[in-house]
Amino acid sequence: MPRLQKDEELDKLEEDIRILKNKYDQFFSGIQKFPPMMDRRKIENNIYEIGKQKMRDNTRRFRYQQLLTRYNQFRELWGRRMREREEGPMDFRRRQAALNEPIAPPPPPPAEQPRVTSSGADPYVKMTPGTNGEAIRRLYDQIEREHLKMGKIPQVTIEQLAQMVEKQTEAVRTKYHVSTVAFRVETVDGKVKLKAKPLQE
Repeated sequence: MPRLQKDEELDKLEEDIRILKNKYDQFFSGIQKFPPMMDRRKIENNIYEIGKQKMRDNTRRFRYQQLLTRYNQFRELWGRRMREREEGPMDFRRRQAALNEPIAPPPPPPAEQPRVTSSGADPYVKMTPGTNGEAIRRLYDQIEREHLKMGKIPQVTIEQLAQMVEKQTEAVRTKYHVSTVAFRVETVDGKVKLKAKPLQE
């Protein structure tokens, strides 16, 4: 009986993912006005709860990993299409270059390291006073990418990330008396974290 219940659990997850994909297809084709965020949140909570279980059955664990991989692929597709929808039409070559552009490695440390640094092209995302919508989305994309590398789904929403960044930004500005704060995403001991630094500009 428990085995049957567990199989039904994955059957339901697979069906829920299929239904969610159909709803996103309807949204992107203009049939629905809003993306199905509530349904998506429920599925991601369900995936998280199932993932916490100790799966001793190799068949069941393999099936769960397959469903997780498929869902992550859908997430990346939806995220890319949402960005294209928000940014509007874009020249094909520019879009391809943006999608294929590798993440720049961190620059080598200078001989004399000042207390407050300014950087050019590095992994940091700048936060300046005013609107930071695009910067927040870049950070969220990096967080999502790091989680996907580990086969996980980020539990933080873009709204929660915006609140965290705003709080940390204010603290760094107050401490170092700067107007611009930069953030980067790094993975330490299997945990994805934000690292902030002040910028003197």
